[in-house]
Amino acid sequence: MPVCTHRGCEKTYDEASNTDTACTFHPQGPIFHEGLKGWSCCSKRVISFDQFLAIPGCSIGRHTDAPREEFAPAPADEKVEVTNDKPATPAPVAVQNNGTEVYGSAPVAAPKPATPKPAPAAAAPAEPIVEEEDDLSVPVAVGKTCLRRGCGQTYVSEEESRGSKAQCQYHPGSPVFHEGSKGWSCCPRKVLEFDEFLKLKGCRHTNQHLFVGAKKEEKVEELVHCRHDWYQTQTHINLSIFAKKVEAKSALVEFKEREVNIDLKMPDGKRFKLVLPLFQPIEPAGSTFEVLGTKVEITMKKGNGISWATLEPSEGAKCWTTFGTTGGAGTVGSKVMHLATDSPLYAEK
Repeated sequence: MPVCTHRGCEKTYDEASNTDTACTFHPQGPIFHEGLKGWSCCSKRVISFDQFLAIPGCSIGRHTDAPREEFAPAPADEKVEVTNDKPATPAPVAVQNNGTEVYGSAPVAAPKPATPKPAPAAAAPAEPIVEEEDDLSVPVAVGKTCLRRGCGQTYVSEEESRGSKAQCQYHPGSPVFHEGSKGWSCCPRKVLEFDEFLKLKGCRHTNQHLFVGAKKEEKVEELVHCRHDWYQTQTHINLSIFAKKVEAKSALVEFKEREVNIDLKMPDGKRFKLVLPLFQPIEPAGSTFEVLGTKVEITMKKGNGISWATLEPSEGAKCWTTFGTTGGAGTVGSKVMHLATDSPLYAEK
Protein backbone atom coordinates (compact mmCIF):
# COMPACT_ATOMS: atom_id res chain seq x y z
CA MET A 1 0.00 0.00 0.00
CA PRO A 2 1.28 3.52 -0.77
CA VAL A 3 2.41 5.86 2.00
CA CYS A 4 1.08 9.41 2.11
CA THR A 5 3.85 12.00 1.67
CA HIS A 6 2.00 14.88 3.31
CA ARG A 7 3.79 16.36 6.32
CA GLY A 8 2.20 15.30 9.59
CA CYS A 9 0.32 12.37 8.00
CA GLU A 10 2.72 9.79 6.50
CA LYS A 11 0.16 7.00 6.81
CA THR A 12 -0.51 4.08 4.49
CA TYR A 13 -3.75 4.35 2.57
CA ASP A 14 -5.92 2.53 0.03
CA GLU A 15 -6.62 4.53 -3.13
CA ALA A 16 -10.06 2.95 -3.38
CA SER A 17 -11.13 4.51 -0.06
CA ASN A 18 -9.20 7.77 -0.54
CA THR A 19 -11.51 10.81 -0.21
CA ASP A 20 -11.17 14.55 -0.11
CA THR A 21 -11.24 14.52 3.71
CA ALA A 22 -9.14 11.42 4.38
CA CYS A 23 -5.82 13.20 5.08
CA THR A 24 -5.03 15.72 7.84
CA PHE A 25 -1.63 17.33 7.25
CA HIS A 26 0.57 20.44 7.45
CA PRO A 27 0.96 22.24 4.12
CA GLN A 28 4.12 24.15 5.19
CA GLY A 29 7.47 23.23 6.67
CA PRO A 30 8.62 22.87 10.30
CA ILE A 31 10.14 25.61 12.47
CA PHE A 32 12.74 25.06 15.20
CA HIS A 33 13.67 28.23 17.09
CA GLU A 34 15.07 28.82 20.59
CA GLY A 35 14.08 25.38 21.84
CA LEU A 36 10.51 25.60 20.50
CA LYS A 37 9.20 23.36 17.74
CA GLY A 38 6.18 23.75 15.49
CA TRP A 39 4.90 24.22 11.91
CA SER A 40 4.99 27.49 10.03
CA CYS A 41 1.34 27.00 9.08
CA CYS A 42 0.23 26.67 12.74
CA SER A 43 0.60 28.84 15.82
CA LYS A 44 1.11 26.00 18.30
CA ARG A 45 4.66 25.54 19.68
CA VAL A 46 5.99 22.73 21.89
CA ILE A 47 9.30 21.84 23.52
CA SER A 48 9.92 18.13 23.10
CA PHE A 49 10.27 16.39 19.77
CA ASP A 50 7.60 13.83 20.63
CA GLN A 51 5.09 16.61 21.24
CA PHE A 52 6.08 18.16 17.93
CA LEU A 53 5.34 14.92 16.06
CA ALA A 54 1.94 14.70 17.80
CA ILE A 55 0.73 18.15 16.64
CA PRO A 56 -2.40 17.47 14.54
CA GLY A 57 -2.52 18.79 10.99
CA CYS A 58 -4.25 22.05 10.15
CA SER A 59 -5.37 21.18 6.56
CA ILE A 60 -7.62 18.47 5.12
CA GLY A 61 -7.32 16.84 1.71
CA ARG A 62 -6.67 13.60 -0.16
CA HIS A 63 -3.77 11.26 0.51
CA THR A 64 -1.01 11.42 -2.06
CA ASP A 65 2.27 9.69 -2.81
CA ALA A 66 3.64 12.50 -4.94
CA PRO A 67 7.17 13.73 -4.09
CA ARG A 68 7.12 16.11 -1.19
CA GLU A 69 7.55 19.78 -2.06
CA GLU A 70 10.63 21.32 -0.50
CA PHE A 71 10.25 24.86 0.77
CA ALA A 72 13.18 27.06 -0.25
CA PRO A 73 13.71 30.57 1.06
CA ALA A 74 12.04 33.27 -0.98
CA PRO A 75 14.46 34.83 -3.51
CA ALA A 76 15.46 38.44 -3.08
CA ASP A 77 13.73 41.04 -5.26
CA GLU A 78 15.56 41.40 -8.57
CA LYS A 79 16.42 44.83 -9.91
CA VAL A 80 14.64 45.64 -13.20
CA GLU A 81 16.45 47.84 -15.66
CA VAL A 82 14.17 50.13 -17.71
CA THR A 83 15.39 51.03 -21.19
CA ASN A 84 14.18 53.88 -23.36
CA ASP A 85 14.87 54.92 -26.92
CA LYS A 86 15.83 58.39 -25.78
CA PRO A 87 19.12 58.80 -23.97
CA ALA A 88 18.70 59.67 -20.36
CA THR A 89 19.49 63.26 -19.43
CA PRO A 90 22.45 63.28 -17.09
CA ALA A 91 21.87 64.78 -13.71
CA PRO A 92 23.59 68.05 -12.92
CA VAL A 93 27.01 67.52 -11.48
CA ALA A 94 27.40 70.89 -9.78
CA VAL A 95 25.69 74.23 -9.43
CA GLN A 96 27.80 77.39 -9.75
CA ASN A 97 27.41 80.50 -7.62
CA ASN A 98 25.39 82.27 -10.31
CA GLY A 99 22.83 79.43 -10.41
CA THR A 100 24.12 77.80 -13.63
CA GLU A 101 23.90 74.00 -13.60
CA VAL A 102 26.95 72.23 -15.02
CA TYR A 103 26.34 68.83 -16.64
CA GLY A 104 28.90 66.17 -17.35
CA SER A 105 30.80 63.43 -15.62
CA ALA A 106 31.63 64.03 -12.01
CA PRO A 107 35.28 63.85 -10.99
CA VAL A 108 36.17 60.50 -9.55
CA ALA A 109 37.27 60.77 -5.92
CA ALA A 110 40.47 59.07 -4.98
CA PRO A 111 39.86 55.88 -3.03
CA LYS A 112 40.51 56.12 0.66
CA PRO A 113 43.33 54.02 1.99
CA ALA A 114 42.12 50.87 3.65
CA THR A 115 42.28 50.97 7.41
CA PRO A 116 44.07 47.91 8.71
CA LYS A 117 41.84 45.81 10.96
CA PRO A 118 43.13 45.28 14.47
CA ALA A 119 44.46 41.84 15.13
CA PRO A 120 42.05 39.69 17.14
CA ALA A 121 42.90 39.46 20.79
CA ALA A 122 44.48 36.22 21.82
CA ALA A 123 42.08 33.95 23.63
CA ALA A 124 42.74 33.64 27.32
CA PRO A 125 44.11 30.24 28.25
CA ALA A 126 41.51 27.98 29.79
CA GLU A 127 41.83 27.56 33.51
CA PRO A 128 42.86 24.04 34.46
CA ILE A 129 40.16 22.02 36.17
CA VAL A 130 41.19 21.18 39.72
CA GLU A 131 39.90 17.73 40.52
CA GLU A 132 38.73 16.89 44.02
CA GLU A 133 40.47 13.91 45.57
CA ASP A 134 38.71 11.36 47.73
CA ASP A 135 39.57 11.10 51.43
CA LEU A 136 40.79 7.51 51.66
CA SER A 137 40.71 7.54 55.46
CA VAL A 138 36.90 7.72 55.52
CA PRO A 139 35.11 4.34 55.18
CA VAL A 140 32.53 3.93 52.41
CA ALA A 141 29.30 1.93 52.60
CA VAL A 142 28.89 -0.85 50.03
CA GLY A 143 26.69 0.25 47.13
CA LYS A 144 27.41 3.99 47.36
CA THR A 145 27.63 5.66 43.93
CA CYS A 146 30.59 7.73 42.76
CA LEU A 147 29.92 11.46 43.10
CA ARG A 148 31.51 12.38 39.75
CA ARG A 149 29.11 13.17 36.89
CA GLY A 150 28.65 10.42 34.34
CA CYS A 151 30.56 7.72 36.26
CA GLY A 152 27.77 5.78 37.94
CA GLN A 153 30.08 3.15 39.48
CA THR A 154 29.21 1.85 42.95
CA TYR A 155 31.51 0.93 45.81
CA VAL A 156 32.29 -2.80 46.08
CA SER A 157 35.46 -3.10 48.16
CA GLU A 158 38.68 -1.24 48.93
CA GLU A 159 40.62 -3.33 46.41
CA GLU A 160 38.21 -2.95 43.50
CA SER A 161 36.87 0.55 44.10
CA ARG A 162 39.87 2.31 45.66
CA GLY A 163 42.81 0.19 44.59
CA SER A 164 44.72 -0.19 41.33
CA LYS A 165 41.69 -1.77 39.63
CA ALA A 166 39.53 1.33 40.04
CA GLN A 167 38.68 3.17 36.80
CA CYS A 168 36.57 6.34 36.91
CA GLN A 169 35.28 7.70 33.58
CA TYR A 170 33.37 10.95 34.10
CA HIS A 171 32.52 14.45 32.82
CA PRO A 172 34.41 17.30 34.54
CA GLY A 173 32.15 19.93 32.94
CA SER A 174 28.52 20.85 33.50
CA PRO A 175 25.39 19.79 31.56
CA VAL A 176 24.29 21.99 28.65
CA PHE A 177 20.72 22.07 27.26
CA HIS A 178 20.27 24.34 24.25
CA GLU A 179 17.56 24.36 21.57
CA GLY A 180 16.57 20.77 22.22
CA SER A 181 20.11 19.36 22.20
CA LYS A 182 21.67 17.95 25.34
CA GLY A 183 25.31 17.38 26.22
CA TRP A 184 28.22 18.36 28.45
CA SER A 185 30.31 21.52 28.32
CA CYS A 186 33.48 19.41 28.25
CA CYS A 187 32.40 17.28 25.24
CA PRO A 188 31.44 18.18 21.65
CA ARG A 189 28.86 15.42 21.34
CA LYS A 190 25.19 16.42 21.65
CA VAL A 191 22.02 14.29 21.64
CA LEU A 192 18.29 14.99 21.60
CA GLU A 193 16.80 12.46 24.00
CA PHE A 194 17.39 12.71 27.74
CA ASP A 195 17.91 8.96 28.05
CA GLU A 196 20.71 9.18 25.48
CA PHE A 197 22.18 12.12 27.40
CA LEU A 198 22.40 9.99 30.55
CA LYS A 199 24.24 7.31 28.58
CA LEU A 200 26.99 9.63 27.27
CA LYS A 201 30.29 8.19 28.44
CA GLY A 202 32.69 10.42 30.30
CA CYS A 203 35.51 12.16 28.48
CA ARG A 204 38.08 11.98 31.29
CA HIS A 205 39.68 8.97 32.98
CA THR A 206 41.25 8.57 36.39
CA ASN A 207 42.11 5.66 38.65
CA GLN A 208 40.35 7.08 41.70
CA HIS A 209 36.61 7.42 42.36
CA LEU A 210 35.03 10.15 44.47
CA PHE A 211 32.80 8.57 47.12
CA VAL A 212 33.12 10.89 50.14
CA GLY A 213 35.00 13.95 48.80
CA ALA A 214 38.12 15.68 50.03
CA LYS A 215 39.02 15.92 53.67
CA LYS A 216 37.33 18.96 55.16
CA GLU A 217 39.27 21.26 57.41
CA GLU A 218 37.90 21.43 60.92
CA LYS A 219 36.58 24.88 61.70
CA VAL A 220 37.70 26.50 64.92
CA GLU A 221 34.72 27.18 67.15
CA GLU A 222 34.18 30.84 67.98
CA LEU A 223 32.33 31.91 71.11
CA VAL A 224 30.28 35.04 70.39
CA HIS A 225 28.17 37.39 72.48
CA CYS A 226 24.49 37.84 71.62
CA ARG A 227 22.29 40.64 72.87
CA HIS A 228 19.40 39.56 75.08
CA ASP A 229 16.42 41.29 76.63
CA TRP A 230 13.57 40.30 78.94
CA TYR A 231 10.18 41.29 80.27
CA GLN A 232 7.74 39.73 82.74
CA THR A 233 4.08 39.04 83.23
CA GLN A 234 2.25 38.04 86.39
CA THR A 235 3.15 34.36 85.87
CA HIS A 236 6.14 34.17 83.48
CA ILE A 237 9.54 35.64 82.61
CA ASN A 238 10.13 36.04 78.85
CA LEU A 239 13.78 36.12 77.74
CA SER A 240 14.83 36.82 74.10
CA ILE A 241 18.29 35.85 72.79
CA PHE A 242 18.93 37.72 69.53
CA ALA A 243 20.89 35.16 67.49
CA LYS A 244 20.30 34.50 63.77
CA LYS A 245 20.10 31.09 62.08
CA VAL A 246 20.42 29.03 65.24
CA GLU A 247 20.54 25.28 64.63
CA ALA A 248 17.24 24.13 66.13
CA LYS A 249 18.28 20.48 66.47
CA SER A 250 21.38 21.24 68.53
CA ALA A 251 19.95 24.15 70.58
CA LEU A 252 20.11 23.42 74.31
CA VAL A 253 18.32 25.32 77.09
CA GLU A 254 18.46 23.63 80.50
CA PHE A 255 16.11 24.95 83.19
CA LYS A 256 16.91 24.75 86.91
CA GLU A 257 15.12 26.28 89.86
CA ARG A 258 17.52 29.21 90.24
CA GLU A 259 19.53 28.95 87.02
CA VAL A 260 19.19 28.50 83.23
CA ASN A 261 21.97 27.14 80.97
CA ILE A 262 21.89 28.24 77.31
CA ASP A 263 23.97 26.69 74.49
CA LEU A 264 23.25 27.80 70.90
CA LYS A 265 25.16 26.88 67.72
CA MET A 266 25.14 29.06 64.59
CA PRO A 267 26.66 28.85 61.09
CA ASP A 268 30.41 29.34 60.43
CA GLY A 269 31.41 27.69 63.71
CA LYS A 270 29.88 30.40 65.93
CA ARG A 271 28.51 29.46 69.35
CA PHE A 272 26.77 31.28 72.19
CA LYS A 273 26.97 29.90 75.74
CA LEU A 274 25.49 31.47 78.84
CA VAL A 275 24.93 30.30 82.42
CA LEU A 276 22.35 32.71 83.84
CA PRO A 277 21.56 32.78 87.59
CA LEU A 278 18.01 33.94 88.25
CA PHE A 279 16.66 36.58 90.62
CA GLN A 280 13.79 34.40 91.83
CA PRO A 281 13.00 30.67 91.58
CA ILE A 282 11.20 29.22 88.53
CA GLU A 283 9.37 26.00 87.75
CA PRO A 284 11.58 24.02 85.29
CA ALA A 285 8.73 21.72 84.25
CA GLY A 286 6.57 24.67 83.14
CA SER A 287 9.37 26.50 81.24
CA THR A 288 9.90 26.22 77.46
CA PHE A 289 11.92 27.73 74.59
CA GLU A 290 11.41 28.21 70.83
CA VAL A 291 14.01 28.75 68.07
CA LEU A 292 12.96 31.39 65.51
CA GLY A 293 14.73 32.84 62.47
CA THR A 294 16.36 35.81 64.20
CA LYS A 295 16.10 34.95 67.90
CA VAL A 296 15.40 32.33 70.56
CA GLU A 297 12.40 32.90 72.82
CA ILE A 298 12.71 31.46 76.36
CA THR A 299 9.62 31.39 78.59
CA MET A 300 10.19 30.64 82.30
CA LYS A 301 7.30 30.07 84.69
CA LYS A 302 7.62 31.92 87.97
CA GLY A 303 7.90 29.90 91.15
CA ASN A 304 6.04 32.56 93.19
CA GLY A 305 3.79 35.51 92.50
CA ILE A 306 6.16 38.40 93.13
CA SER A 307 7.64 40.65 90.48
CA TRP A 308 11.32 40.58 89.50
CA ALA A 309 13.31 43.75 89.93
CA THR A 310 16.14 42.34 87.80
CA LEU A 311 16.78 39.20 85.79
CA GLU A 312 19.89 38.19 87.73
CA PRO A 313 20.44 38.38 91.48
CA SER A 314 21.46 41.84 92.76
CA GLU A 315 22.29 42.83 96.33
CA GLY A 316 20.72 46.26 96.12
CA ALA A 317 17.52 45.21 94.37
CA LYS A 318 14.25 45.15 96.37
CA CYS A 319 11.00 43.77 95.01
CA TRP A 320 7.39 43.33 95.96
CA THR A 321 4.23 41.95 94.40
CA THR A 322 2.54 44.55 92.22
CA PHE A 323 0.23 42.31 90.22
CA GLY A 324 -3.43 42.27 91.18
CA THR A 325 -3.33 45.10 93.74
CA THR A 326 -6.49 46.95 94.73
CA GLY A 327 -7.16 50.65 94.73
CA GLY A 328 -6.37 52.99 91.89
CA ALA A 329 -6.29 51.90 88.24
CA GLY A 330 -4.27 48.76 87.63
CA THR A 331 -0.87 48.35 89.21
CA VAL A 332 0.35 51.87 88.61
CA GLY A 333 -0.65 54.36 91.31
CA SER A 334 -2.34 51.77 93.49
CA LYS A 335 -3.29 52.73 97.04
CA VAL A 336 -2.70 49.37 98.71
CA MET A 337 0.46 47.24 98.41
CA HIS A 338 0.19 43.49 98.99
CA LEU A 339 3.46 41.80 99.92
CA ALA A 340 4.19 38.15 99.18
CA THR A 341 5.21 36.04 102.15
CA ASP A 342 8.69 35.54 100.66
CA SER A 343 9.23 39.19 99.71
CA PRO A 344 12.58 40.65 100.81
CA LEU A 345 10.69 43.62 102.30
CA TYR A 346 9.56 41.44 105.17
CA ALA A 347 13.15 41.26 106.29
CA GLU A 348 13.16 45.02 106.85
CA LYS A 349 10.12 44.99 109.17
